Amino acid sequence: MPTQPSRPDAGVRPPLSPDEHLTSHTTRAVLRIQNRVLAVVRDFLTDRGFTELLLPVIGPVTDPGIRGSKQVDVDFYGHRYKLMTSAILYKQTSLLAFDKIFCIAPNVRLEPLETAVTHRHLVEFHQIDVEIRDGRREDAMLLAEQLVSHTAAVVRELRAELEILERDPDAFRDVVAGVFDRVTHRDATTDLNELGHPQDPAAEIDWQGEEVLSAKASRPFFVVDYPKGSRGFYDREDPERPGVLRNFDLIAPEGYGELASGSEREHDYAAIVTRMRETGENPAKYGWYLDLARRGIPASAGFGLGLERFTRYLTGRAAVWQAAAYPKLPGVVSP
Repeated sequence: MPTQPSRPDAGVRPPLSPDEHLTSHTTRAVLRIQNRVLAVVRDFLTDRGFTELLLPVIGPVTDPGIRGSKQVDVDFYGHRYKLMTSAILYKQTSLLAFDKIFCIAPNVRLEPLETAVTHRHLVEFHQIDVEIRDGRREDAMLLAEQLVSHTAAVVRELRAELEILERDPDAFRDVVAGVFDRVTHRDATTDLNELGHPQDPAAEIDWQGEEVLSAKASRPFFVVDYPKGSRGFYDREDPERPGVLRNFDLIAPEGYGELASGSEREHDYAAIVTRMRETGENPAKYGWYLDLARRGIPASAGFGLGLERFTRYLTGRAAVWQAAAYPKLPGVVSP
C-alpha cells in the first residue's frame, strides 16, 4: 500500500518568513530538483519540435473553469482586465503561428479559504502548458505520459537531493516502467461511491475524491470522459457520444492527487458560442477570441501540468507550498 503524504494540519506548517523558508536545506533541495525539472521539460519538448512562447499575464478574459476560485481584476488604462488563471485561450490561438507550442505560465487564482488545508492549492502557481495543432486527446495523453515518465527517470538519479528529502528513488519505479492506466469518469465515480465517498456523477471529481483514488495507485493514471457541464466551454464534446467530453485528468499516485488536466478543444465558432451560453458565459466578454474563432482557429489538443504539484510529488513533500520559493496560500497574507 503506498504511503500517503502527511497533511499540513498534521505537523507541516507554512514558513514564518522568507528567510526561514529559503535557508532550509530541504527547500534548497526541492528547488534544485524543480530547476532540473524545468530544464528537462524544456529539452524534452524542444527536441520534439515544440516552440516555447511567453504568453500574456493579463488579458480582457481568462479561463472561467477554475473550481470556485475568484479571478483578479486589474485596471488596464480604464479597462477591466484579468490576471491569467490559465492561458488556455491564448494557447489555442498561438497555433496560428506554430503547430506545437509550450509555455511555463504563471497563474493567479483566489482560491476559497477552505482550500488552505488541502495541501494542494496555491494562489500563485505555474503550469507547464502544451498545445498541439490538429492533435487528438490521445496525442496529448501520450505526450503527458511520456513527459512525466521521462522527467521522473531523470529525477530518480538526483540521489543527493532525494536523500536530503528522504524520498525513495524506488517510488518512481512504476512511473518510469509502463503505460499509465485509464479509467472513465463514470467508473471512477462508481468506485468512489462504493468506497463511501459521495461523488455526483454529473460533476467534476472533487479534491477529496481525487485523493482517495490517488491513494490506491502506485503510478499515475488518467481519468477520462468527464460529463458535459462539468468543465469549461473549450473542452470538446465527443461527436459520437453526446454529453461526453474528450478530456482527461492525470492523477498522481500515493495520495498526491491531480497533476494535469487536458482535452481536445472546441474550435468551431458556432460550437464555442453555444457552449459558452450553456455554461453561463457571456460571449460578448470574449470578443477578441471569438473574432479569431470566426475567422478560423486550428483544431487542437493540449494540457496544463502543475509545476509545483509535480515538484511536490517528485520530492515527496507533504504540502505544495514546500515546492514554491515564495508560496502564497489561500487567505494567508505573504510576500
